[in-house]
Order: sequence, then structure tokens, then C-alpha cells
Amino acid sequence: MSKRVRVAVLLGGRSSEHEISLASARSVLDALDPDRYETVTVEIGRDGRWELGSGSGDGSVAETLPVPTAKVPATLGEVDVVFPVLHGPFGEDGTVQGLLELAGVPYVGAGVLGSALAMDKDVFKAVMRDRGIPVTRNITIRQRGKPQNPFGFPVFVKPARLGSSVGISKVVSEEQLAPAVELAFRHDEKVLVEEFVTGVEVECGVLGNERPLASLPGEIVSHGFEGADWYDFSAKYDEGGMDLVIPPRLPEETIERVQDLAVRSFVGGECEGMARVDFFVRDDGEVLLNELNTIPGFTATSVYAKLFEASGIPYAELVDRLVQLALDRHERRSRLSY
Repeated sequence: MSKRVRVAVLLGGRSSEHEISLASARSVLDALDPDRYETVTVEIGRDGRWELGSGSGDGSVAETLPVPTAKVPATLGEVDVVFPVLHGPFGEDGTVQGLLELAGVPYVGAGVLGSALAMDKDVFKAVMRDRGIPVTRNITIRQRGKPQNPFGFPVFVKPARLGSSVGISKVVSEEQLAPAVELAFRHDEKVLVEEFVTGVEVECGVLGNERPLASLPGEIVSHGFEGADWYDFSAKYDEGGMDLVIPPRLPEETIERVQDLAVRSFVGGECEGMARVDFFVRDDGEVLLNELNTIPGFTATSVYAKLFEASGIPYAELVDRLVQLALDRHERRSRLSY
């Protein structure tokens, strides 16, 4: 039997999406065939402490470290590939990717620039506009600037660099605007006020490096349980919070437009490996890019996995492909001269 591929799964993280990361990582570990893969876990706590685990899935911890100094880079340097299953700041934003670049180890997903770019919704939209990709309109408020809204109501107010609908408000009146901006500023120093788009919310998965592949898109039908009539945290993660309709109930040309824009935004955003791209489709058929997630929720029942399962790539194969894409990219880039 050929030598098993050594995979380190990075999980947890300091962000509010810590628990979601743990669930995603468990699914990844379960999908890695033990006959082909040898696994170790590196868990980052909400307090920033790093724990080296056995990867056996029994919850055992080999060592706890206050910061990722000597032992963690050494451990990461001893594996064949790292699979970051981290969501939000300090994991999906290029910080961990930079550590992995310094460690010289292959890793799954977007690199430093692609990760940081996608995390910052303000800069990401600017780059997409420059690439000719239509995006939802927004203004940006910096350093506790004065709340403003040129779009009328309702609007969405959100932190520029956060995920999973944390700190986001749907604002329906002038009286609600300042408190919503204040809430968003608790999570970031830059806040977006974004136009409200009526229509269908559609998500599309992308997989690949130089020749990325778009999945069948899916239509999101949310049933948030916190009184929200939009795709909030509850709708995303509570049982029964949403339905996913694959393919979406849209004309074929609109579905193809979503897939084309998903790939274009993936390439234009310097992404590799994987991403989930989220869109709004207006009632008149116009497709608008909302955001791109470089490490989407990754359980076997997450939207990204469901989209590719419906496209003919089951979960275990998806994980296999992502590991191989990471190894391929590392080998390709190793030929560059610095």
C-alpha cells in the first residue's frame, strides 16, 4: 500500500463561528479515508490558544500552546497538507494562510490575498466592479463616522469583515439606522450600508485552481426563527431554518449567468480550491453578486456540499479533490523563482 497522505485539519478559531467550524471539521475528518489519510488536528480556541490533537476524533489533546510558536509550525511542517476549516476573522481572512505560507506547507483553499480580499466586503466589491461584475450597491462608514443611507429603506447594515450574518441588521426606518451602525461597529471598524435587493437569493459553489468548475446553483428559501424575514444566523444554522432548492426556480439562461459570474468572481478574486458565491436575482432577471466565501460551511449537509452533491461530486470525493488541488498548487508554485 502506498504511503498515506498526512493531513492536519485546522479547526475552531477565535471568531463567533467557532462552533460551526468544529462541526465542519468533524465532517472533514470523517470523510478522510483512514486507509489513505493520516490525520492530526490543530484546534484554535476562542481565547486564541492552540491545541495539538491526535486527529482520531476521540477529542484527545496532545498539547496546549498559548501561541502558534515553535511546536505548531513544526507540526504543520511535518504534514503533507493542511485543511483549514476556519470561518471568519483569524482563519478565513488570510492570517492563517500567511502562517502556512511561512511554514512552507500546502493548504486547502484560497491564498493570503484571495482570503483577505473576500473577507473585506468593501474592498472585494470594489475589485469586482473593476472586473465588470455587477454587485449590490453600498456605502462604507469608517472609524465611527456618521450614519448615512442614500438608498432609502429597507437597507442592510453589516460589519465589513465578518461572516454568518453576525452583527447584521435589516433597517426599515431612520430611527433604526444609528443603533444598527453602532451594533456593526462592535464587530469591525468599517461598516457597510447596503441596498436592499428584492428577488431570489441564489448560491453557487466553485471548485478548482486554474480551471475552476461551477456547481449547480441553489435557491435559498429562509425561515428564520428570530422574527427576521431574511437569511439571518438562525435561518442559516438552525434545523429547518432554510430550504435549498437545486436547481433554482429560474430560467436556464439565468442559471448559466449565475455560474459564469461565480467562476469570474472566483478568478477575479484570486481564489483557488473552493468558494461559495452568493447572489441576488432581481425580479427582472438581473444577477447581482453579494459576497464570496473562501471557506464556506463544510459539513456534509452544508450548502456547498449539497450543491456539489447535486452536481455529481459526493462529499468524500469533494474532500479528496480539495486535498489534491492543494498539493497541485504547492507543487506548481514551488517551481517559481524568488
